[in-house]
Amino acid sequence: MNLLLKVCLFFINVGAVSFGGGYAVLYMLQQEIVVSNGWLSQEQFVNILAIAEMTPGPISVNTSTFVGYTLFGPLAGVLCTLCIIAIPFILSLTVSIFFQKYKRNCYLKGALKGIRPAVVGLIAAVIIPIAQIAFTDYVSVVLFGIAALLLFKFKTNPILVMLVSGSLGILIYGIAL
Repeated sequence: MNLLLKVCLFFINVGAVSFGGGYAVLYMLQQEIVVSNGWLSQEQFVNILAIAEMTPGPISVNTSTFVGYTLFGPLAGVLCTLCIIAIPFILSLTVSIFFQKYKRNCYLKGALKGIRPAVVGLIAAVIIPIAQIAFTDYVSVVLFGIAALLLFKFKTNPILVMLVSGSLGILIYGIAL
């Protein structure tokens, strides 16, 4: 029960500081879940991210659900989800009341412009450890390149890219196993 409380408090804290959306907190999630506490292995974390990305909803919320479920079962998955969305829900309601009134405020504009580059840095910080797990051989690098090309150059639907990549993974890696 003590560990469940610690995990829930962590997700409440993540929810409180998740400026920039789910991708911005991936580094914090990885550091706390994998590195600092060892609640999950890096490989489990990457697998959870893959599942969280494929399911509807914000990646940080989906990740909290899967972490809670993986560690403690279905009810903890729901509890961790509620923990990560509680503060952002309250803040969103509060900000929506005041944002229209203060949206032209130079201090608010300055703060938002300062936060944006930091969010990009947070996202970049988590990419390297994930890539070390995801890129297992040349084929995985080629699959990444094709997926990136389809998404950025040809604006292919991400769901289609995931389905094709998963199918290719089954064909290529499933046969090898």
